[in-house]
Amino acid sequence: MERQRDSECLVVRWGEPYHGKQGLSYFAGISAETTGASGICMHLLTILPGQRARAHLHQDHETAIYMIAGEVEMWYGPRLEHHLIVRAGDMLYIPAGVPHLPANTTTEPAFAVAARTDPNEQESVVLRPDLDPLAP
Repeated sequence: MERQRDSECLVVRWGEPYHGKQGLSYFAGISAETTGASGICMHLLTILPGQRARAHLHQDHETAIYMIAGEVEMWYGPRLEHHLIVRAGDMLYIPAGVPHLPANTTTEPAFAVAARTDPNEQESVVLRPDLDPLAP
């Protein structure tokens, strides 16, 4: 990842992907680690065909997602009892503290921009392995 300072603004360019606690691949974007952000993080998320995340939640932080391409199913709720499908062009809101598990059940990769009110990208991730078997 290459950073370029221009006045007080920073440009973050794509670098090597990293693997999050959730089990998915991300490209580092805006975060406390890359820019010194204090209230937000934003990154590009890739979910390959057949890939699913580990059940998790983001304690005390909201998440907003814009699906660029592809389609992802998501189970959410205290026992992952709710289900929805997010398609290219959709925006998804996940309240703070809500357990969720996204999965790409298609044959095409899915790409999304995810933004969270936690500037430290992985610090608020709480894995919920007890919920993993509840999603198909």
